[in-house]
Amino acid sequence: MAQTRKIFKRILAGLGLVIVVLLVIYGDLVLYGLRQGYGQLNIIWNARPVEEFMQDPNFPDSLKARLRLIDEVRRYAVDSLGLKDTENYKTLYDQKGKEVMWVVLASEAFKLAPKEWKFPILGSVPYKGFFNEKRAFALKRALEEEGYDVIVRNPGGWSTLGWFTDPILSKMLSRSEGDLANLIIHEMSHATIFVKDSIDFNENLATFIGDRGAEQFLIHKYGVTSPQYTEYIDEDRDYLQYVDHMLRGAAMLDSVYSALDPQAPKAAKLRIKEAAIRRIITNLDTLSLRLNKNPAQRFKDKLPNNAYFMNFRQYQSKQTDFMREWKEDFGGNLRAYIAHLSEVYPFL
Repeated sequence: MAQTRKIFKRILAGLGLVIVVLLVIYGDLVLYGLRQGYGQLNIIWNARPVEEFMQDPNFPDSLKARLRLIDEVRRYAVDSLGLKDTENYKTLYDQKGKEVMWVVLASEAFKLAPKEWKFPILGSVPYKGFFNEKRAFALKRALEEEGYDVIVRNPGGWSTLGWFTDPILSKMLSRSEGDLANLIIHEMSHATIFVKDSIDFNENLATFIGDRGAEQFLIHKYGVTSPQYTEYIDEDRDYLQYVDHMLRGAAMLDSVYSALDPQAPKAAKLRIKEAAIRRIITNLDTLSLRLNKNPAQRFKDKLPNNAYFMNFRQYQSKQTDFMREWKEDFGGNLRAYIAHLSEVYPFL
């Protein structure tokens, strides 16, 4: 018995030593994970079932209509597109008009190359999310001091890949029908197909499925001559022109950066970089957009940086490839294409 107790103590001591070593080596990652888990659980805990809002006489009818729409989108995504059915989007979290998540993206200053963080299961990820604004901007400042180009954005939604039950966020309800359908289908795609160490692929694929799925849902619900579908197509047409311009700009920046003299003073390289980005932004106003005649105006006070251009690649650079495969190999059958991709790319 004494010998067994001694062995047990040695095992516990060994485990304790392993835990200490892991905390020393991966302390920041462990702390980050705990904070993320707390932030996510806080939102889940304070989310309320959609039924409560639907039965609340003081909850606006216009928002109840959006909640019904989300349920229709969810059912369509499962029944008609073959996306995974989960408990997501059956609760609502009231943001009280505030943002709840901040995502930090960083790129090298003279190369469109992302700063990456490694996480268990997910692998390498070219962004880092926070449920705390101060921590997000503290990381932004730290990365900028290291010489990175950095942006912080607020995502309209996110997927926990089935590890938690993702709620509807109240700010989602202000979106148009098409934009809302796109967001829900995009995030549901992540819970269906997600490849480790392939964030560009994952985000591009979810963008493609979200775009095509929203189109098909709007046709199914409203018809091709409906104002809902027309509004979505007009917005999408403008956005795709904008995206194409930014992707061309990113390609131009690749050429500019590769031609830089590594021995040149930093100030000189910054002037060349600024002039190139300014050309890209100025030429935005040559686009024939229907809904925004002066898109360059949004950058009148501050030019975008490498992280901004890199973000377009992460979400949009593979759209032509997906479109070609979907049309040529699957005849435009989105459900069949998703089923094929699910087989080729098992979830994590």
